[in-house]
Amino acid sequence: MALAVSLIATIKNEGRSIQGLLDSLAAQTRPPDEIVLVDGGSSDNTVELIRGHALYQQGRVQVLVRPGANISQGRNIAIAAASHDLIASTDAGVRLSPNWLEELTAPFAAPSPPDVVSGFFVPDPQSAFETAMGATVLPALEDIDAERFWPSSRSVAYRKAAWQMVGGYPEWLDYCEDLLFDFRLKAAGARFAFAPKALVYFRPRSSLRAFYTQYYRYARGDGKADIYLKRHLVRYATYLVALPLLAILGLVGSRLWWLLLALGGAAMLRAPYRRLGPMLGPYDWRQRLAALLWVPVIRVTGDVAKMVGYPAGRRWRRQNRASIPD
Repeated sequence: MALAVSLIATIKNEGRSIQGLLDSLAAQTRPPDEIVLVDGGSSDNTVELIRGHALYQQGRVQVLVRPGANISQGRNIAIAAASHDLIASTDAGVRLSPNWLEELTAPFAAPSPPDVVSGFFVPDPQSAFETAMGATVLPALEDIDAERFWPSSRSVAYRKAAWQMVGGYPEWLDYCEDLLFDFRLKAAGARFAFAPKALVYFRPRSSLRAFYTQYYRYARGDGKADIYLKRHLVRYATYLVALPLLAILGLVGSRLWWLLLALGGAAMLRAPYRRLGPMLGPYDWRQRLAALLWVPVIRVTGDVAKMVGYPAGRRWRRQNRASIPD
């Protein structure tokens, strides 16, 4: 007999995308036993659209409106209100594959079930630019080491007891909260499993400005949470030390400059271009060329956003250290 599962998500101003999420929930091969959505104070018609959907009319959706709640607070509110021990989490602004919940919850029926099951997510682009964005920032399945993969809360399931064990999502953290939640679960001894066929279709950002803001917030969250320091130091060393040294070599006329620049560019862009190739099929040659040219621009924009966001998060952490729970 399948375990009862509560699906939770946080929403805010998702009027343009909430229909896709609800429709994909209605099409699940294994429907959730209940759906709990927490709205953080939408100023558009998000809540009205949910209440007009067939799932809500059938009594299968509960909407809790909590103006001002951040993502962590919203998830904790939803889980606390959930009726069942098994929690499946996703985000607004995505579509779920029809077998998403079936694949995500299947490992919990095993003789020795895990505490956490990680699903996967793939780009859902609607333009050549978004295709380049997805190839640049989202990993392909072949890039994943299941033993080291940290789930995103847009595609994950876990026992409510595991959530309680680590005190829920960190409500003091506005971004990267799901990573810190993962780290705490692992430190507490939770057992993880990977369900690669539990797919969420995630639309990449549609402009450089939106992408910059997204990655600035992610990096600021890293700084607030005091995680991934080495990764950020490598980035600073690359842009603030290695690139200036290469520029000096170029100014003095050294041919080594070209070789090192080519090797560095190949290292940075090899994976995005490998992922991009199979995604270009629907586009004409002009759109393909544009996508190819966008990749390095997107990569550098994301790196700059991270280099600006991380110290902002560290500064916040120093100023608010006393209020951060151990």
